[in-house]
Amino acid sequence: APNGHKRQLRCNNDAKDAKMSQINNSELQTPNSALPPGWRWVRLGEVCELIMGQSPPGTTYTDKPGGLPFFQGKADFGEYFPKVRAWCTQPIKIAEEGDILISVRAPVGPMNMSSLKCCVGRGLAAIRCRDNAINWYIFWYLRCIEKQIASLGSGSTFDAITRGDLIGLELPLPSIEEQKRIAVKIQELIQEVERARTACEKQLEAAKALPAAYLRQVLESEEAKKWERKRLGEVCEVFSGTSAPQGKQYFEDGIFPFVRVQDLGHYGRTISLTETFDKVNKKAVSESKLKLAKSGTILFPKSGAAILTNSRAILGIDAYVVSHLAALYPKIDLALTEWVYFCLCQVDMVEYSENPGYPSLKLSVIAKISIPLPPISEQQRIATDLKEKMAQVEKLRASIENQLEAINALPQAILRKAFRGEL
Repeated sequence: APNGHKRQLRCNNDAKDAKMSQINNSELQTPNSALPPGWRWVRLGEVCELIMGQSPPGTTYTDKPGGLPFFQGKADFGEYFPKVRAWCTQPIKIAEEGDILISVRAPVGPMNMSSLKCCVGRGLAAIRCRDNAINWYIFWYLRCIEKQIASLGSGSTFDAITRGDLIGLELPLPSIEEQKRIAVKIQELIQEVERARTACEKQLEAAKALPAAYLRQVLESEEAKKWERKRLGEVCEVFSGTSAPQGKQYFEDGIFPFVRVQDLGHYGRTISLTETFDKVNKKAVSESKLKLAKSGTILFPKSGAAILTNSRAILGIDAYVVSHLAALYPKIDLALTEWVYFCLCQVDMVEYSENPGYPSLKLSVIAKISIPLPPISEQQRIATDLKEKMAQVEKLRASIENQLEAINALPQAILRKAFRGEL
């Protein structure tokens, strides 16, 4: 090989050795540190057999049942056990029930426990424990260092790890009895975490459903049926933004907020959009004839797939607006901004869009959408009540999301504790 190529290979190997050293000397995995009595440091290759996958000839595997289940990579993994998507009639590399399957090609690191005898393709390796190791103990340890394993991946076209990378991994190994005890304890605790996560996710879904429930309670009430209805074009100025300036010279040292569709995507729904990803300068304003939207303008997507998100926002600042957004500026003597906003949160704009291939909304169609319109005093009372309820929902949602984040961090905390001998 040319000298330059050899130097590159040495650099790649040095980088991989450095990553391996980082794994083997992390807070959890430190071979030189003390272990609990009866524990010792071993390499994965000392306690497990490695079977690197190999794809069989193309004509020997099919999506029709027959032969052995065939797993190719991460896409075949279920929550804990693989999902059978294909079968192989002439298997080359075979994993047995209870083998640990690990993805060795992008994405590197994800793993699962095989619940049946199967054929493994090039994207997987099977880790088979010898008599001095318990598969679930090894599985949970590898899960614990999954991110570090992923960092070993390298390659010119996609990341991959080798047999040598895997067998060189060091792990703390107690007695067989202790491995069994730890594996069972981890399983019990992880199941508790899963139950807590499921309960928390249900609470979050319920919290997310509250805004729509509050709006239905108001806008579909018997009282609401008595209110007159007005078209948006009768109570609002209906317009859209302008094309975004092309060229970084229009954004350098920008001082004027420029609202794009992604800004609404970031917020989802908000009654006070005050921050934008982009700002334009005076050159952009003067040369591009940008459309200024005043604070209090209601924005929502009018073209592209963003219509499907039904994002809504009330500008909390004066800002220039991109052409992909529709804008409504209510006539204050007829309709309050927040009232129109809440009414629009109950409107699915997909019903008014044209061309399913590339959804779009015409301003003339938007102007004809009707909304209920009680007296201004009633709009004010209801909008104030809804704002308070939405604020409470937002606090509730944030609290539940924080709980969920804490729950999601528990598995790794459990595993770190287990493999320090503290469980």
